[in-house]
Amino acid sequence: MKPIHILNGPNLNLLGKRQPEIYGHDTLDDVATLCRQAAGGVEIVQRQSNHEGQLIDWIHEARQDASGIVINAAAYTHTSVAILDALNTFEGPVMEVHISQVHRREAFRHHSFVAQRADGVIAGLGIEGYAAAVRRICQLNRKD
Repeated sequence: MKPIHILNGPNLNLLGKRQPEIYGHDTLDDVATLCRQAAGGVEIVQRQSNHEGQLIDWIHEARQDASGIVINAAAYTHTSVAILDALNTFEGPVMEVHISQVHRREAFRHHSFVAQRADGVIAGLGIEGYAAAVRRICQLNRKD
């Protein structure tokens, strides 16, 4: 199976340091470790950018060499039609992940452009949501 791409949006480079009361103390390195364990030998490619265009470029790249995308677009979830358009060009499974339970937060966080393309949305499970998303992509790819 081709690698699963884990794409993280703005401010997630501060995971473990920024608002731990909301996002916890785990880091992106912890996310990568958890995803590798969940992938059962499938390669994980994890990336983070604070720049919308970079995330779009990585989604385009995934069209060629990924079996699925797990995306936490962070604030871009609620604002980026461009990320939605890029995800719509990807033919494999897409899972949207949010560490916090976004529906218990500010009203603007309740709308997701990403969800319009996602095959599943996971929110509020902490970083375990990433592992659940990886497991689901593996399941979907085994069905094909």
